[in-house]
Amino acid sequence: MLPVFEPEIGEEEVALVVDALRKGEISGSFGGYVPAFEEGFAKFCEARFGVAVTSGTTALELAVAALDIGAGDEVLVSACTNIASALAIYRNGAVPIPVDSEPETWNLDLDLIESLITPRTKAILPVHIYGHPVDMAQVTAIAKKHGLAVIEDAAEAHGAEVRGRKVGAIGDMGCFSFYANKIITTGEGGMVVTNDEKLVQKLRLLRNLAFGQPRFYHEVAGFNFRMTGMQAALGVAQLHKIEQRIADRRRIAAMYNSHLAGIEELQLPIERPWAKNVYWMYAVVFQPRASQRRDELLEFLRERGIDTRTMFCPMNLQPFLEKQQGYRKIACPVAENLWANGFYLPSSSSVTETDIARIADAIRQYLTSVPSRR
Repeated sequence: MLPVFEPEIGEEEVALVVDALRKGEISGSFGGYVPAFEEGFAKFCEARFGVAVTSGTTALELAVAALDIGAGDEVLVSACTNIASALAIYRNGAVPIPVDSEPETWNLDLDLIESLITPRTKAILPVHIYGHPVDMAQVTAIAKKHGLAVIEDAAEAHGAEVRGRKVGAIGDMGCFSFYANKIITTGEGGMVVTNDEKLVQKLRLLRNLAFGQPRFYHEVAGFNFRMTGMQAALGVAQLHKIEQRIADRRRIAAMYNSHLAGIEELQLPIERPWAKNVYWMYAVVFQPRASQRRDELLEFLRERGIDTRTMFCPMNLQPFLEKQQGYRKIACPVAENLWANGFYLPSSSSVTETDIARIADAIRQYLTSVPSRR
């Protein structure tokens, strides 16, 4: 089976993890690898500070908490996203308000944001979906106009750029994931980056149980979100290769674009003129005709040894959010179509042009076997 993604772990990663173990850096409370990874990744993002945590999900939860967002508050969030984006808001007692996708980049539709703002709105949480950045100039202008904070969900967008600026450090905070399938990985793990000195102090306090003075005196409720030294050591090694990993993703996307060109039933990913898309996963939207079905196509590919994943179920269709007090029923037809017809294809750096040609041929075979009737 050609998998959707396989992590790349080399000898440098093994050596640094072993070094961390030998130094006893098995927690996140001491040692050199955690600060080294924080400093290195923040520098890559063109940010002043980095705060390493246990996952991309907890990075988002910590960022929301650092802004004192809680019960009765609302946060606008991309409708098409992993559930972690909404969970970060939900777990802080606030209400996620989904913003429908725009049909080409699949990011949140910036023209819809202001119509959803209420007196309870405290922040905007745009998601740079599948590696294509949101136009942050527009987001920050809207946020400034309405006095809102901005938390970038850059879990899938390490190194993506908006007019030459890397995502993550454009809003008040940016949150990244280092899960096994991300551009670089620490197995699990995440990071919040920011340029705000007051915010980074609060992030660090909350991450580590909010220990006060004296040590076991707590004025606020904190979290245990510390990244371990072993994970950070893996991250340090992976960070040395991040530019190559991004180049690999863009190379693979270019090959897909070439081999899938001319298949009218597929909407391919784009790259806006002002953007650098890092193509975390190569995602497409099936535009079926007559008896064609997305799920049948995916099964057809699986039978031929090609794994796929569907796009995300949008936030307006999540059952537990519908039960939340303060829930607002908001139609998100574009995001719903992405859920119904979108999917992504094998995107590891190890994917070859031969693999991609085989995938394209298999898609064409399905379309030939289930012809459209116009």
